[in-house]
Amino acid sequence: MAGVYISYPFCAQKCTYCNFASGVFPADLRDRYTASVIAELRAAKWQWTPETIYIGGGTPSQMDPRVFLDQIPGRPWREVTIEAAPGTIDFEKAAAWRAAGINRVSLGVQSFITGELARTGRKHTAETVASDVAILRRAGLESINIDLIAGLPGQTRESWTESLDWIERIGAPHASVYMLEVDEDSRLGREILARGSRYGAGDVPDDDAIAEFYEIAVERLTRAGLRRYEISNFARQGYQSAHNLKYWRREPYLGFGADAHSFDGEWRWRNAESAAEYAADSSPRDRAAADAVSERFFLGLRLAEGIEGDWAPFDDAIRRFLAEGLLEFDGRRLRLTSRGVLLSNEVFAEFVPVAP
Repeated sequence: MAGVYISYPFCAQKCTYCNFASGVFPADLRDRYTASVIAELRAAKWQWTPETIYIGGGTPSQMDPRVFLDQIPGRPWREVTIEAAPGTIDFEKAAAWRAAGINRVSLGVQSFITGELARTGRKHTAETVASDVAILRRAGLESINIDLIAGLPGQTRESWTESLDWIERIGAPHASVYMLEVDEDSRLGREILARGSRYGAGDVPDDDAIAEFYEIAVERLTRAGLRRYEISNFARQGYQSAHNLKYWRREPYLGFGADAHSFDGEWRWRNAESAAEYAADSSPRDRAAADAVSERFFLGLRLAEGIEGDWAPFDDAIRRFLAEGLLEFDGRRLRLTSRGVLLSNEVFAEFVPVAP
């Protein structure tokens, strides 16, 4: 079954590590943007009834999601996720979300350590997160994800372990663990690349430490009952993200809003990247045929379950990775090894089509 992704790129503040097309924008742009998303939803030709919806950001917990959900067929949906910033939730809001059909909340925590959070621009505390989780549960929202980032400035083995302690303490049924991305699209990334010191760039852990943090997370979360089902995602049985699994299994979805991507099973396309560009012109662009053969490998191998089927198109590369211990084959399924997960970008590069 198909899914819907809605982008709401408006935030109260721009975090130093963030490389998304989100930020703090004028109120009039927010209003024009919201109207454009509603218009795009109303104009959609629903070839299938959506099963899952994901409202991402930005900080969509700052707005009323019903203005979007009321335009989408298929209620009641199997899964509806909204991303939320800690400290933006109260009981009335959580109850309204549940009444609107939302049954999953993803909290952008990133760290439970006050000092680490302060250097990113985040203002919440560990106690804020614990309070939000209690509110969500009181409102009947039990499916909760906690985002964490390995590699924040000043992060140590001890502080990382403390953040993982909090995951267990609050009993989160799902956690996403991302390794810090260093690129030109974030303030922190640009500072690191320039070898500067702003935003704590000089205190970012090295690659070996970040890899160790990830491995610690795998061990700790597995012990707590959250098994890795995708490179960055861990869940108790029954709490895996049904929507996000669509991306890795190549199931169709429609994206609405800035920088949203769509896939109908054969073709891929996207919307304008920035909120301002999208508000001015919400027509889709860059429509291109999907490469099903390549995508099966570089998307499917992200999953712990791996993939089945013919290797022929990439036989030499796969045999090399098997010999190097980056891939394993159990006679039926091909999957990344623990070492292969840490070097997954190197593996996936063999399967990504080269642009002409």
